[in-house]
Amino acid sequence: MSMASAALRAAVYDALVADGALAALLGGTRIYDEPPRSAVFPYVTLGETRVSDFSAGGEPGEEHQLTLHGWSRQGGHRQAHLIAGALLSVLDDAPLALAGYRLVNLRFATADIRREADGRTYRALVRFRAVTEPVP
Repeated sequence: MSMASAALRAAVYDALVADGALAALLGGTRIYDEPPRSAVFPYVTLGETRVSDFSAGGEPGEEHQLTLHGWSRQGGHRQAHLIAGALLSVLDDAPLALAGYRLVNLRFATADIRREADGRTYRALVRFRAVTEPVP
């Protein structure tokens, strides 16, 4: 993966951990790249990233599609919807600072709320699109 992608993920993580409303909803700063086996619900994980070339006019750039997952076992879809909304509030058009890169934009793309196969876990998949360029 690209260095810009790593910088973007780090900035997204920092923004999520710093948000008091999200922490209140989750019952703490339960934001993980890889959740521990004993993770307490609800929590958020940083998910898949797809990176594409977004160079224009000879200037380098990258487009990132970042997926976040909100996990709940509260019973029903409600908490998963609230987590998705909180992620949107924190990240949509957020002016994040990336080490070595400039964030051109960060926008909400899509969200899906679904019940997992175990019948008791609900997952919010929230996708964002970002464009980055290196700092000269």
